[in-house]
Amino acid sequence: MSDSPAPLADPHLVFDPAGGDGPRDVVVLGSTGSIGTQAIDLVLRHPDRFRVTALSANGGRVGLLAEQAFRLRARTVAVAREDVVPALREALAAQYGGGEPLPEILAGPDAATQLAASDCHTVLNGITGSIGLAPTLAALTAGRTLALANKESLIVGGPLVKALAAPGQIIPVDSEHAALFQALAAGTRAEVRKLVVTASGGPFRGRTKEDLAHVTVEDALAHPTWAMGPVITVNSATLVNKGLEVIEAHLLYDIPFEHIEVVVHPQSYVHSMVEFTDGSTLAQATPPDMRGPIAIGLGWPERVPDAAPAFDWSKASTWEFFPLDTEAFPSVGLARHVGRLAGTAPAVFNAANEECVDAFLRGALPFNGIMETVTQVVEEHGTPATGTTLTVPDVLEAETWARSRARELTAQSATAEARA
Repeated sequence: MSDSPAPLADPHLVFDPAGGDGPRDVVVLGSTGSIGTQAIDLVLRHPDRFRVTALSANGGRVGLLAEQAFRLRARTVAVAREDVVPALREALAAQYGGGEPLPEILAGPDAATQLAASDCHTVLNGITGSIGLAPTLAALTAGRTLALANKESLIVGGPLVKALAAPGQIIPVDSEHAALFQALAAGTRAEVRKLVVTASGGPFRGRTKEDLAHVTVEDALAHPTWAMGPVITVNSATLVNKGLEVIEAHLLYDIPFEHIEVVVHPQSYVHSMVEFTDGSTLAQATPPDMRGPIAIGLGWPERVPDAAPAFDWSKASTWEFFPLDTEAFPSVGLARHVGRLAGTAPAVFNAANEECVDAFLRGALPFNGIMETVTQVVEEHGTPATGTTLTVPDVLEAETWARSRARELTAQSATAEARA
């Protein structure tokens, strides 16, 4: 592994954009989502370290977005939905009360991408889904440190991201990759034998494929340890999220897929581990709380005091680890397959999954139908062009085809079920 390319995320390297003294200027993309709201909580508790200059959101929660802008005194607010601008302006006026000027408002599908290239030290990309790719590329091109919680942008555009990122420019914010990032700081890359990515197992740990045939949306959204949005929660139930994280780990650290292992750890205390060539394994562990990984993303190479709760070692606890059931949860194996194919295959996998999760949440597809449909879409896509020739239009075209084909297969499945 020591002869592989330099890793995309390297804790030994620090990318430092030009900036003055004082708090780091931060742009938060996806500010009303789970990552965004926790990041803002962290910033408000540490005004000496961070200052949010701009916020972006889809536009579904304009009241919260206006409140965030007022509390943070953000200069710019962006929404993807242009139709909510009047409501946003009204909500901002209610917050500011006429005593000071309102922040600038940007609107439209490219608004977040504009903010990602704006003047700041760090861009936190907390957008969910592959729509985060353009902002990721914009932040890297503009020379910003990228705190990356949007794993999909790396998965679907891996070669594009790797071509733009300078050493140390990306800091991973996923709990698993923040854990690997920290553990890797303890040794050289040549000393790494294996990355061990932990999975909670989701709400269906221990169930067989047959058991999963009739689970409900409510069952899938009842995650035992993490509070997340519906798409990510369903991805955790299918373990697609873990498959995406395996691809992400490969891309971030340039570790071969055969040296990346997934183990089930129901307590979600150990967020991931690195096994070194001398037999030592270093684990990063905290109670389940995303503010710790967010603090790593915003503050690295410094740690933010009291960013998240610590363990009470005076209390007894049990930590368990189990092998992954690949028959009940085939998503990790499929993710490895598309990761090795590279090119547009990961984009097809991710886009098809997003469509199938949406269908499941609408009651239009059974739980097991998610992976069955995604697998068929991936198989029909075949072997893509090599990743070295990948372009943004290639990714968009592959995603469009995958979404369309997944919708067709979902509709066919619903018709067949209705006739049965």
